[in-house]
This record gives sequence, C-alpha cells and structure tokens, in this order.
Amino acid sequence: MGTLARHWPRIAITLAPLVFALLHAIGALPVGFLTRLDAVLYDARLRAAMPRTLDPRVVIVDIDEKSLAEVGRWPWARNKLAVMIDELFDRQQASIVGFDVVFAEPDDSSGLRRLRELAEGELKETAGFQQRLAQLQSSLDYDAAFAHALEKRPVVLGYYLTSDRDGRKSGVLPKPVLQRENLQGRPISFYSFDGYGSNIPQLAQAAPVAGYFNSITDTDGVVRSIPLVAEHGGAYYESLALAMFRVMAGQPTVEPGFPRDRFVSRSYGGLESIVLKLGERRLAIPVDDKVATLVPFRGPGGPAGKSFRYVSASDLLAKRLAPGELKDKIVLVGTTAPGLLDLRVTPVAETYPGVEMHANLISGLMEGRLYVKPDYAVGYEVVVLLVAGLALAFLLPLLSATVAVLVSVGVVALLLALNYWLFASYGLVMPLAGGLVMAGLAFALNMSYGYFVESRSKRELANLFGTYVPPELVDEMVKDPDSYSMKAASKELTVMFCDMRGFTKMSEKMEPTQLQELLNAVFSRLTDIIRANRGTIDKYMGDCVMAFWGAPVDTPNHAELAVKSAMEMSRAVHEINAEHRAKGIPEIGVGVGINTGTMCVGDMGSDIRRSYTVIGDAVNLGSRLEGLSKVYGVDIVVSESARQQAREFAWQELDRVRVKGKEQAVGIFYPVAVARELEKSTSDELKTWAAFLKAYRAQDWDQCDLQLLNLHRLGAKKYLYDLYSERVASMRLLPFDPGWDGATNFETK
Repeated sequence: MGTLARHWPRIAITLAPLVFALLHAIGALPVGFLTRLDAVLYDARLRAAMPRTLDPRVVIVDIDEKSLAEVGRWPWARNKLAVMIDELFDRQQASIVGFDVVFAEPDDSSGLRRLRELAEGELKETAGFQQRLAQLQSSLDYDAAFAHALEKRPVVLGYYLTSDRDGRKSGVLPKPVLQRENLQGRPISFYSFDGYGSNIPQLAQAAPVAGYFNSITDTDGVVRSIPLVAEHGGAYYESLALAMFRVMAGQPTVEPGFPRDRFVSRSYGGLESIVLKLGERRLAIPVDDKVATLVPFRGPGGPAGKSFRYVSASDLLAKRLAPGELKDKIVLVGTTAPGLLDLRVTPVAETYPGVEMHANLISGLMEGRLYVKPDYAVGYEVVVLLVAGLALAFLLPLLSATVAVLVSVGVVALLLALNYWLFASYGLVMPLAGGLVMAGLAFALNMSYGYFVESRSKRELANLFGTYVPPELVDEMVKDPDSYSMKAASKELTVMFCDMRGFTKMSEKMEPTQLQELLNAVFSRLTDIIRANRGTIDKYMGDCVMAFWGAPVDTPNHAELAVKSAMEMSRAVHEINAEHRAKGIPEIGVGVGINTGTMCVGDMGSDIRRSYTVIGDAVNLGSRLEGLSKVYGVDIVVSESARQQAREFAWQELDRVRVKGKEQAVGIFYPVAVARELEKSTSDELKTWAAFLKAYRAQDWDQCDLQLLNLHRLGAKKYLYDLYSERVASMRLLPFDPGWDGATNFETK
C-alpha cells in the first residue's frame, strides 16, 4: 500500500482513459471515433471468420446485365415471370422461391388496360372489337398469369418498409407474425416504420407469405445487419429471409424470447431472441437490442465470390439449364445489374448484391451460424474495462519499461483473444475498441509520466549514486527515488575489508604493467562477487578492497550476504592460484575481516573530492579483524555481531579478542561451511574444539591438552591448533589468574 501511495499521481493519470472508456461504454459520453473503430474491428473479425465456401443449398436467379440485354429492360412483363416460376417449380423442381423485388403496380405492358378503355369508350358499339377483346383478355392479363403461377406454391414475395415517404403506403402487407399483446407490455425497441411499398392485391392474395427486404445502413454507410422483425402500425412483420426460413420449416409460430434472468426488469427494452415454435420443437434465434441480426457473410459476394451459385434469369427463361438442375434448391430472385440499384456497401465488399445478403442470412439460419451483439454487451464491456483498466493502472507504475510493455501487450492480446473466441465460438459481437484504446492510452500516459516526471528524479538519483553503487542497486533504487538520498545517517550495516596477501613479494618480481594486469584481474573477480551479493564497493586501497552491505538499499540479510561473499572470494582466490601455478606466477592469499554494527553512512569528503562511504567504531573493528586473519591462519575473521545475523553458516570460534582502542573483548569466528552442507567429521571436529575453548578459558590446561590430542586423532591439522598448543604451553608456566576473561589483547592495528 505504501508503494501504491507513492505512485498515486501516476495511477490517477493511468485511470483517466478508463474513466472516459467507461463513459463511452454506458452511453454517457459517446465517442464517435470509438464507435467507428468498433465497426472496423468487427469487419476485420468477420472477414477473418468467413468460411469462403459454396453453400450449394441456395441459388440466386440473377436479373443481370446479360438478362436485361436479352429479355429487355426491367420491369419485365409478368407473363415472363410466370414462365420463370413454372420453369423453377415444374422443370427445375426448386423447393422454395423468394423475390428480392416488389410488384407494387399492375403490369400494363400487354396493352390490356388501353384496350379496355377503348372498349368502354369510342369502340363501345363495335361488336367485333368487344368479341375479340373477350377472346384475348385472359392471355393479355399478365398479372393474372403471374398470380396463377404463384398460387399454391412455396413462394415468398418481397416488399419494403419505409419512414422517408411521409408515411405513404401502397400494396397489401402480409399477416404480421406478432401483435403488440405478444410483448406482454414490455417496451421492446424494434426498428419502426410508418410506411411501406408492397405487392398489388392480386399477387398478395396468390402468394400470401411475404417478407420485407430492408437492411440497416450504419452511420459509416456500411450495411452490416438486417432486422428479423420490425414494427409498423402496432404490428410486427418478418424479414424476407426469416419468412423463407419459416416456410421451409413448416411455418412455425413466432414468439418473443424474453431474458430469462429474474433480475431483469419488465421495463427492460430488449429481447434475447426470436423463438420459432412448431409443436414441441423450439428454435431460438439470437437478436440484438433492436431485434436485428448481423449478416453472416460467407465470402466477398457476387458470382465471382463463389459463396452461392448464380444463374442468369435469361438462361432460366430460355431453358438453358438441364431439367432438375435446381432440384430441392432454395432460390432467391434478385439483381446484380448496377442500373437496378440493389448493390450495397458491406464489410466484405464495396459493391455487394442486396439479394446475396438475404442468401447469407438464410444460410446462417439453417446452419445456426449467426452473429449478434447481445443486449448485455454494455455490461460485458464495463466489466472488461474495469478489470483491464484497474490492472494496468495499479501494475504499470510498479514495473520497469520493458515489463510494462510486455504487460500492456499481454492485456491487449487477452482482450483480442477473448473477443475473437466469443465471436468465433458463440457468434457474440462484443465491443473491443474501447478496451484497446484504453489499454494503449493507459500505457502511453503511464510511460510519458514516468519519463517526463518520475525519470527526472530517477536520473538525478542515478547521477548521485552511480559513481558509488553497483548498477544493479541503482536500478532498484530508481524504482522509488524519494526513499534515497546522500545525506549521512546512522544505520546497522555490515562492513568488509579484504587484503591481498603476497602482493608486496610479487611487486618485487614483476614488471609494473604485469602487476597492474594481475591486480586488475584479481580485483575484477572479487568485485563481481561482491556486486553479485548486493554489496556496495566503498573504495580500493592499494591491495585492499573495502565494501559494505545494507546501504543505500536496505538489505535485511546484509551480514549473511557479506559472509557468503567472503567465502566465495576465498574459493575464487584458490581458483586464481591454480591458474597462477600453471603459469608459474606467484600465488596470492587474502585476509577478510567482517563486522556488523551501527555506522554512519553518507556522502562525505571535501568540496574537491567526495565519496559515499561508512565511518565509525564498527568500521574500524572490521579493519582490525582483517589484520587478525594472519594471526589465526584463516582467510576470514567475522565478529560475534555478524555471526549472530548469519545463521545459515556453521562457525568455528577463533578467540575472544580486545583490539587496540577497544576495552571490551569481542568474539571472533571463522565460517566453516553452509550449515546444511556440514559433514559429520567436521561437525565432530567443531564439537571437540568447543570443548577445548571451554577448558582453555577455565585455565584447565590438562583438559586442553586432551582435547588437542583428540583433534589430532580426528585428523584435524590447522595452524589454529598449533597456535593454541603454544599458548597452552606458555600459560602452564603462569599461576592461575582468577581475573582472566580468556581474551587475547592486541595493541597494534
């Protein structure tokens, strides 16, 4: 929580895109760009998911330019359409025919109406004319011929609904599929129209089933959806595709599919689906909040798109198709001729035949492959925005630039994957633009704030500490620059002094450049170990290196890391000596002193030269301990205070000493190994040594000799044991001293 509190300005800035995205999602602050981008993203998903395969069940009879050239301009005489209907059902054996055209006016192309006017006017008294007209009337009534061809056949006529003709109406509407009372008083948001253009009564009576062929043009001029059911005059009518599908399914009834969640209010203005019911069978067709469905395009459209077979109407009229070639096919009669104005801009093509849109919808209804933006899409978008937005807002300020990029890319990838999975698996079209833009802006604002505001203080911190502190710790410090400064402070730290043994002897035998190269190589190895264990290099002093742990970055296990570094440095020196022996170079040794205590740490020095360093009695003791390593014949000497905090090691106590300038004696120790890796023989040796020290401090010299003998029997041969053997021999010559505390005094530094 403290870390988040320090980053609250950055979090607040990152939350800003989330707030705007949420306002757009709930409709409080619509953003046109996001709406358009959502449409573009939907189009991309649709094109990616299109099967691009032929549906052989649906055939389009095309009133194309070839047909207009052979048969004549549209509209054609309806006796020709009667011939077409007979050809489709009798010779081709089609299963159902739908018309994506409307027959809104009587066909006067035969001249029958003018002949009737003459018969009732100036030729009224001409008996021969009246008799001849009676003989020709049936053959010249093209509407009657067409109506006769339609009767008792599975034909669905088309018509259109309109709201841009001042409510004008023409023709006869089919029976509605729903009445207002079917909606149980719920305010469903159907597309509503106040006018229509339908078929003449004679044809509407012969083919009573009809469906409107309206589509919905979005604000960007692209047609993506078709309302399955629309409202006019308080009644509800079906689309051409739905009407044809119902005829194929045996004319099931249409019922509204209300949301089944008991928590949804009756005042909610949306349907979950349109339900087709035939006996015990039910089929729920998902719809959006306007009772529309998105067109499930199969391919790019037109004869070349190869989603559906196109048959030229002129070939059908001329009987160029073999008998039964269209057997059991679903036939849609429409046009691709540009002059007949039935081409649409769609997500998959800029000139797409309107008739093929209905073919796609019929195909989708039969396959159950429909796309819909559900009524709960707003709720989905709000939840996704909150989860992604809050995750980015609270994570990005805490991450490095590289990780922040990866997290942001990951969030965007998850949004894309979830959205496409819902689309491809369940046909759900969920909003995506808000989430993507929100994630992108959140990342951009976060990184911008981090670079222009936070990075300024981080750069200042890096400039201050970069000279003294390892880059690894500087990287850690810049994550929270406000917590660090160069001001002096008293802290418990661990200090290390490491002196190179044998350096003076080597300097007498080696050229200066060789000595420099050797010294640099050794210091590089030792420095890498210190840095790897989070140590701060204080300074190099000739053949000695000084380092400390616990500042400027707090490190709770500073003593443990210092001891670990010392042991690794000792092993590194053994490896270096192996290399030296192979090259004939003199071997070296090291002496390491480690102490933990309260020290003053900070930027100290003069106006000319300053350094980030530690000072204090605890530092001086560390330096003294390094010098004692030669006395006790070990590489590492660690104080009691450091040993107490480095509990993962097994220790051998060396002595209790009183160094120059200190009145109080301190225990000194040697780290034998990591405790869990200690061998039994070594453990036995340490126990024997502990018994020796107890006898030594009790001035029981006989017991001391016995324990030293036990150590030799264990095969333990150390300079330390020889040292104490000499001490015991000397102490025997002195009388018992009741005031002796067992400590060794050192008067030199």
